[in-house]
Amino acid sequence: MFDFEMAETDEALAALNERGRKVLPGGVCSSTRFNQAWGRPVYASRSKGARFWDIQGREFLDMSMSHGATLLGHGHESLKQAFEKAWELGGLCSLDSPLHIELAEELCRLVPCGERARFTSSGSEATLHALRLCRAVSGREKIIRFFGHFHGYHELTFIGGHPPADQLDASPPYRESAGIPLSMAELIVPLPYNDIAALEAAVERHKDEVGTILIEPVDFNCGCILPEPGFLERARELANDHNMVLFFDEIQSFAKKSAGGAQQDFGVTPDICTIGKSLGAGLPLSAILGSAELMDRYKPVGDVAHSGTFNAPLTSILAGLAFVAEIDRPQFWQTIESLAARLFAGLDDIAARSPIPVRFQRHGSRFGIIFGTREPVINYRQSLCHKPETMLEFCRQTTDRGVYFHDYGGGACHHGFSLAHTADDIDRVLEVMDESLQAMG
Repeated sequence: MFDFEMAETDEALAALNERGRKVLPGGVCSSTRFNQAWGRPVYASRSKGARFWDIQGREFLDMSMSHGATLLGHGHESLKQAFEKAWELGGLCSLDSPLHIELAEELCRLVPCGERARFTSSGSEATLHALRLCRAVSGREKIIRFFGHFHGYHELTFIGGHPPADQLDASPPYRESAGIPLSMAELIVPLPYNDIAALEAAVERHKDEVGTILIEPVDFNCGCILPEPGFLERARELANDHNMVLFFDEIQSFAKKSAGGAQQDFGVTPDICTIGKSLGAGLPLSAILGSAELMDRYKPVGDVAHSGTFNAPLTSILAGLAFVAEIDRPQFWQTIESLAARLFAGLDDIAARSPIPVRFQRHGSRFGIIFGTREPVINYRQSLCHKPETMLEFCRQTTDRGVYFHDYGGGACHHGFSLAHTADDIDRVLEVMDESLQAMG
């Protein structure tokens, strides 16, 4: 039942691709898993540490690491322990336990804004339920959000995030998928990131309608755009002055540079945040964290609904406890910082010598690749210089050399290493990136 055959020949791979397309749209379970650089899905056979093997048996040094979810590495020993403990306890499906309380306590200790926690499986679920809470608390329906930031695939926020260049000024804002009602777009006020004047003007203009300022502190999906000095601080002041909820979406930025996430990294505490991605060490787990005053609006204490049969499955909670134990060790961050210093020093050298204009921007264990410029990128409009076809060719070049970068359809997006990567791995990645760029030039 759990066995499968390798597709060692091109004919066998073509047959597997066709088999997948017959039952899965595009042959994949998630749209972005269709690799446009390869022209087909990436079907894997196994993974371990910093590597995975595809269905043809090819080995890849992984620089996606599950989009940041497997920060501890693929198949970390703690996952085996989590599965065994969950089996020992009978699974406890749709039941809470002292272990759930323990993980909530640990997260509230680590994350500056955390006084209460609620768990979800995916990041999209977390932002959806958090925004419902924000609207209930503020009593206002409109949301200020920022071009380039990503907050999940649901109708509340998949609007005005990544519009085409000719839709930046669209009114109502650009809807990023078919099927999103026009009425939902009328509740979104999209702004350029790092533009304090634009934020101040929007808050003043919509102060009676906007109840939430929603920010992804590090914009990983546009090549890792960091907040400019003073921007997050001003957002905090404006939220305070106008009784708006300041919401940091840290699904991706949590535990990339510190255990407390971007709010610890940049010294600005929101009212509420979402965290996830790496939290479950490769298993599905996200969380909503916030002040007691806000979070106690959730039922059964308050009047905001949040429930679900598969909220916080025991295996994910156990994996979350193991992950927190890892990031609570000073040695963890010493390793991450050492690998980051080695990688990013090499990337700076590669960018300076590259025959193709390229910019590497970074935060913690992850970095963006922006083709088409050598200058700093501080907002979405600037990131539109990126060349998708160049990115796809880069992914093909590195794949041929045994290093996997996820293609993101050619987007700038983000890549990174894990605790399982070694200094030798980093050196090999740098060698392959350099060789690939030189070959492309």
